[in-house]
Amino acid sequence: MRPAILDSLFAPVTALPGVGPQLGRLFERLAGPLVVDLLWHLPSGIVDRRAAPPIRDLQAGQIVTIRVQVEAHEAGMGRRPYRVFCADATGTVTLVYFNVKSDYLARLLPIGGERIVSGQVEFYNGMAQIPHPDLVLRPDELDRLKPIEPVYPLTLGLFPRVVQRAAAAALERAPELPEWIDPSLRERRGWPGWADALRRAHMPGAEPELSPSDPARERLAYDEVFASQLAVALVRARRQRRRGRAIVGSGALSAPVEAGLGFNLTGAQRMAVGEISAEMAQPRRMMRLLQGDVGSGKTVVALLAMATTVEAGAQVALMAPTELLARQHLKTITEFGTPAGLRIALLTGRERGREHAAIVDALAEGGIDILIGTQALFQEHVAFRDLGLVVIDEQHRFGVHQRLALQEKGSGRGAELLVMTATPIPRTLLLTSYGDMDVSRLDEKPPGRKPVATRTVPLDRTDEVIEGIARAVKGGPQVYWVCPLVAESEVLDIAAAEARHAELNARFGDKVGVVHGKLAGKDKDRVMAAFASGALSILVSTTVIEVGVDVPNASIMIIEHAERFGLAQLHQLRGRVGRGAKESSCILLYRQPLSDAARERLGVMRRTEDGFVIAEEDLKLRGGGEVLGTRQSGLPEFRVASLPEHEALLEAARDEARLKLAHDPDLKAPEAEPLRLLLYLFERDDAIKLMRAG
Repeated sequence: MRPAILDSLFAPVTALPGVGPQLGRLFERLAGPLVVDLLWHLPSGIVDRRAAPPIRDLQAGQIVTIRVQVEAHEAGMGRRPYRVFCADATGTVTLVYFNVKSDYLARLLPIGGERIVSGQVEFYNGMAQIPHPDLVLRPDELDRLKPIEPVYPLTLGLFPRVVQRAAAAALERAPELPEWIDPSLRERRGWPGWADALRRAHMPGAEPELSPSDPARERLAYDEVFASQLAVALVRARRQRRRGRAIVGSGALSAPVEAGLGFNLTGAQRMAVGEISAEMAQPRRMMRLLQGDVGSGKTVVALLAMATTVEAGAQVALMAPTELLARQHLKTITEFGTPAGLRIALLTGRERGREHAAIVDALAEGGIDILIGTQALFQEHVAFRDLGLVVIDEQHRFGVHQRLALQEKGSGRGAELLVMTATPIPRTLLLTSYGDMDVSRLDEKPPGRKPVATRTVPLDRTDEVIEGIARAVKGGPQVYWVCPLVAESEVLDIAAAEARHAELNARFGDKVGVVHGKLAGKDKDRVMAAFASGALSILVSTTVIEVGVDVPNASIMIIEHAERFGLAQLHQLRGRVGRGAKESSCILLYRQPLSDAARERLGVMRRTEDGFVIAEEDLKLRGGGEVLGTRQSGLPEFRVASLPEHEALLEAARDEARLKLAHDPDLKAPEAEPLRLLLYLFERDDAIKLMRAG
């Protein structure tokens, strides 16, 4: 139960004065459905109304507050605006109104009356004017004038004053809460108390107070990351106390799998295999993140963990986000696993009828050791005889509930969880999003991998690039041509790919194929098989080939409109080449002129191939919200804290959270009440249950 002291904040936003159902829907779109959501919706700017020059000194663009005498009205006709002429001892200014009723203006600005007017100055035909003043007050209403007003982010249909009033009303409902931050930390940082920090953040007195480093904002950001780290630490502590199963292999399958690889494991792979085996052998559930750069050999590490699981008499589920990637895993795992005796099957949306039923029956009877699939694995009737290990690839494409659903198929005991990502995760995001997981990191590439030469080329030189491809493919190398992200619209992306395919097809004939997300599965397989066999020289594609596609002979990657892609995506796409013995290259085609951010992204791609360096740069350029893709289910969204600006707060919050839980693992002691309030305040009460699968 949420503590009653927070009830005033967890009321619907319509509980605020003047906010009815219609405005409530707009506020929900802007910030969220509850009063507390408005507390985290902080101003992005200020309006300073303190300038009060005489009329003769007015300057264009200036926001002023001036005392004037109303001298005359001029009604608007046709497209001409309504004008009200005002003056002081030094000159005249015109107040300009469009589509405002004259009787209202006559009451607001009576001739001969004195008024306080505040708004932005413009000049028209050399004359000073204020279009639609923000405020027109009588001298006795001067107390209504705020010298400095907060400016909030808006949504269509909401006006600045409406949001200001609602935020002020939300602030009035904020209760005094007991302090949850260690007093010495507060003193060292110069942070105000919680309620004072809120008031100061919502009523900044100057531009510097909008900065993430302002003490009030920094304190609120710390509150948020502290709540997040407490939740993560609670989940981790509870998981470590939950009994799982000890999975210990005999080597009967993993040894022949490794012997059949045809290459030696890298030092990083060997270390990861050891870490995973040691944790699986413990009588508690494993939750481990295996992160590695493009081409670092994560699948091989996962396969050895799968073999160990099967040796112990249990089954494995491997889930991939797309059918294309699932089939790529099937190819790789079958190549190395089947000769060693592993029984492997695939289940996607394409297997139907008798084929589907036969797979499900064999799984339930224990006739399948490793089942590879997509969301089809979640179906209720897909039951394992004894699921011991769940491997999830590209986990940020899946939600927490999906991971829970799959892991709980483990015969009542739960299953070990190994999460893989080919997107190197910055250390900051590891703390915020994976703090309850142990991490294995593959930071070496297999021997023989050659660097990929990366160049940037303007789009108006595309013809030269095509000529270069014509020369290259005669020697045997194959080419990926990735078409641009047109918008948040797969239809437009596909149209771009099909247009480029038609152009290249006219030049190279049937040596060009095309794949995209809407292509039927069998057609996609046919095209990919033709490319893998060398029957196709050029594969035109949307970003469907971003992860998992492995064609060693493909050594040229063209990325069209590279300026539209994020760094992580560019790095993933480049990782599709450089997998064989040939020299490889990546050409980033861009449209001029480039924005500063796009120029920096392309510069990073030229300078380094290290995915971990690229991930850190991506975080700096884009912030934490987008680093792992356009829509992520697994990452917590911060409302007040921003990355990387508040990165230093994360470590302090993590250390403080661990210290608190070391003394009180379940936060049950009376002195832990402020910490429990903090978790509820930032709605981490559900996160404790669901933030992580397991």
